[in-house]
Amino acid sequence: MKNRSLISINDFSKEEQIKILNIAEGFELQPTQNILGDYVVATLFFEPSTRTRLSFESAASRLGAKVIGFSSAASSSVSKGESLNDTILTVSNYSDIIVMRHPVDGSARYASEVSPVPVINAGDGANQHPTQTLLDMYSIRKTQGTLDNLNIAFVGDLKYGRTVHSLTMALTQYNTTFHLVSPTELKLPSYVKRHIKENNLSYYQYTDLMEVIPQVDIIYMTRIQKERFSDPLEYERVKNAYNLSNSMLAGSRDNMRIMHPLPRVNEIAADVDANPKAYYFQQALNGVFVRQALLATILGVK
Repeated sequence: MKNRSLISINDFSKEEQIKILNIAEGFELQPTQNILGDYVVATLFFEPSTRTRLSFESAASRLGAKVIGFSSAASSSVSKGESLNDTILTVSNYSDIIVMRHPVDGSARYASEVSPVPVINAGDGANQHPTQTLLDMYSIRKTQGTLDNLNIAFVGDLKYGRTVHSLTMALTQYNTTFHLVSPTELKLPSYVKRHIKENNLSYYQYTDLMEVIPQVDIIYMTRIQKERFSDPLEYERVKNAYNLSNSMLAGSRDNMRIMHPLPRVNEIAADVDANPKAYYFQQALNGVFVRQALLATILGVK
């Protein structure tokens, strides 16, 4: 995996994905290791981010790397009209690897094609978010002891949710049964459902969250993303579609865990936080270890 870009979760084979998870376990045991002291990591965030940007920067810092970059397009020369091509070619002169988030689908793939240094996709529009997928896989494996033969419920914005798209693609390698809970307007895209079918797996679609809670090992909640809607009225119709409260978990499995890529708005009530089945903040911490593994592997020190 040395010097290879990660744009889609499918860029890494199942065996390579597992290798990243195994290396991440080592970083969880020993997160501070000065093994990237000679490297510079550029974080280019053309779109707002808290967890992804800071966890990448934390990962790089804990490994001794220098971090450069920007946290919004407004603070870069893009605000002056500079093209993505020119930004990538310029920043690649200053860094050994680029971590990029961009609001346009396909932008990360384009960046990887013009960049002389590896590019990691930290989210491109509503398309893919492969590093979130790897930390989600790490979290599922840690809580369930396996990735195989699980029932996973995806809840909320399945149409625009890039985390859901990437994770579904990855989990088709593990005989997963998918339970898809969303408003009619926000169903999982056809190409993702087709991918499930092509792998001879089953998915079930619901509008009622209560219907799936007793059946699943993971409830993966997502935010209804206002910024992805071109029609404000469509957003207003669906913005409060789901709100998971603690009382709703009474009939859930003992091993069930609740995940969320964060940020949350009102889709998980605050009273869930104290429930031992709530895992979303630990999930966010796991992102540091997985991103350490990615940086170390792609830069060739692991």
